[in-house]
Amino acid sequence: MEYLGILCLVLFATALAGHLSRRIGMPAVIGQLLVGIILGPAVLGWVTENEFVTTFSEIGVILLMFMAGLESDLELLKKYFKPSMSVAVCGIVVPVALVYILGRFFNFTNEQAIFLGVTFAATSVSISVEVLKELRRLDSKEGTTILGAAVIDDILAVLILSVLVSIFSDVAASEGGHVQTNLALGITLQVLYFVGIYVVFKWVTPTLMRLGEKMTVSASVILMSLVICLGMAYLAELVGLSGVVGSFFAGVAVAQTSYKREVEESVEPIGYAVFIPMFFVSIGLQMTFEGFWSDIGFIVLLTILALLTKWIGCGAGAKALGMDWHSADIIGAGMVSRGEMALIIAQVGYGAKLLTSDYYSSVIIVIILTTIIAPFMLKQAIVRQNKTLKKA
Repeated sequence: MEYLGILCLVLFATALAGHLSRRIGMPAVIGQLLVGIILGPAVLGWVTENEFVTTFSEIGVILLMFMAGLESDLELLKKYFKPSMSVAVCGIVVPVALVYILGRFFNFTNEQAIFLGVTFAATSVSISVEVLKELRRLDSKEGTTILGAAVIDDILAVLILSVLVSIFSDVAASEGGHVQTNLALGITLQVLYFVGIYVVFKWVTPTLMRLGEKMTVSASVILMSLVICLGMAYLAELVGLSGVVGSFFAGVAVAQTSYKREVEESVEPIGYAVFIPMFFVSIGLQMTFEGFWSDIGFIVLLTILALLTKWIGCGAGAKALGMDWHSADIIGAGMVSRGEMALIIAQVGYGAKLLTSDYYSSVIIVIILTTIIAPFMLKQAIVRQNKTLKKA
């Protein structure tokens, strides 16, 4: 029954750490990560990654991506599609290209350098949303563009991640002339999966959700939404994609039904009460500070690139669509935070051997740093715009 003690300790510690993080203006995820680092091998060594922790963390990331899909507003995306697409694409291309070069400079393999770039192409705007709400700018053109770009960014980053994991896994598992055959089969199955997503959106999800409503079982609608989530995640893994792709699109599909609010309000407590904290703690458990000072140059350079590539890249995407420099400044700063999206990608890549243990801790440190710095950048960008408007 040792796992009961581990679960009790982790849940209490993450609740306390999350509360303290929020009190000082930081996202709860930072506190949860620190819990994993402190309780894990890096500091105290009280909790280690075992089958129980791994299982709970895998369920946690599936639920986290399901909720990300639930929160994706497709109507908002349609309204601001052009500027959002421009911001998202520039915000992916620039980090991938420049971070790839940095990776190669530090002797990463070609595959590992590409993956490093994809990790820092991700965006998590939950913190930016809080800042925009606080300053009453969420409904502005800048706030709306940030939200729309974040939806596209999430979808593109998840798709690129899955393709990378699939291709490099096939190459690693294949020999000689079998590589092309395995790749062709894998890509065909994945294309069929994405065709199937349309069917799930159009018919399967609405039908299953209505069926759940008619059942006399308690919480049957929520149960049916979880069946869709876990089922799509399982099928995604069967065709060589990451399970997070399936759960994300399952969330998007459920969000298009009238049951969105009910599912969101019920699944969120399930996820955040147990499974999601375990996911972030598991990331911290894999961190060590061995070789930290030897990697300090890599950490500093990667942090600078992570901040500038999103800020400048996304800002350039906004400017290209006719926005002024101050709006571009705000949008770029609003897209800097990597947060849970980058952590999820780093975790998946680490499991797929696309991120080595030598640099794993350094990458997590940089993700945390960008998440902490991002809200300050956004606030300053808004202050600069307000000063200019007052002068005018």
